[in-house]
Amino acid sequence: MPDNTSQHPPPHHTSWENGWTPDSSRAPGTRRLWLAGALALTTIAVCATAVVIMDKQPDDTPRTKAATDPSSIGADGPGLLSFASPSKTDTPTPDAHSPAATKSPSASATAAEQSSAPSAKAPAPSKSASSHGGSSSSGSGGSSGSSGSGGSSSTSSTWKSVRSVNYPDRYWQVSGDYVKLNPAGSTAARRASTFKVVKGLANSSCYSFTTTDGSYLRHRNFILRAERNDGSALFKQDATFCPRTSSYSGAVMLESVNYPGRYLRHQNFQLKLDQYQNSSLFRADSAFRLVAGLS
Repeated sequence: MPDNTSQHPPPHHTSWENGWTPDSSRAPGTRRLWLAGALALTTIAVCATAVVIMDKQPDDTPRTKAATDPSSIGADGPGLLSFASPSKTDTPTPDAHSPAATKSPSASATAAEQSSAPSAKAPAPSKSASSHGGSSSSGSGGSSGSSGSGGSSSTSSTWKSVRSVNYPDRYWQVSGDYVKLNPAGSTAARRASTFKVVKGLANSSCYSFTTTDGSYLRHRNFILRAERNDGSALFKQDATFCPRTSSYSGAVMLESVNYPGRYLRHQNFQLKLDQYQNSSLFRADSAFRLVAGLS
């Protein structure tokens, strides 16, 4: 009887060598597919993240620069320091003696004002004039009309009367201790309206005025009055007035030597020292003609 053992191989053992039985419920290689799919998804997620980061990078760059660049500080909002140059504040303060308006004039207005401002080119008083009372060799003669340009012809006669331009029938006249603008109808009024023009006590190129009794015209508290010379430096300055060319032909403006920019003018017929004003009224009130003495 043949040996069946040699003809038929022993049955195949279905277990693996480690002793566990493979799962026959799913097709072979499924695990590898899952691993490949997971790797693909991970790769896609990494690429998407990289794209997002690259898209956001240009927006973040200016912010980083703004945080490190001092020149950009202050441009993003309030509360940050600014390195910009400060704006100019030029409102030059006007000079206390200059007739400047509170607002800066235009170039044309400034030129017009300068053209109408009094000029310093005015004649000096006559060299023959003494600093005290008494008549000169020319006496009280001379023309009774207006002086020449700036009063140069009238100063040859030292005894003068000072006539208003806009009130030609009124003259400087000592009334009490003050000097006013009054008519000179009587003999006493004509005598009180006659003065001797002498070299300025504080400046020989300017004028001083003396009365017939030897007093001087000086300003005190900016009011013109007649007082005796006390010999002080202040009195000499208060009694000295420098002639300036007026906008009226043959007239002068008289500027204070110790208050430059202030001129003698009449207001309510009172002679006073007032700050220059670029107005037709001021120029008329401060314009005077030196004519021959009335007395």
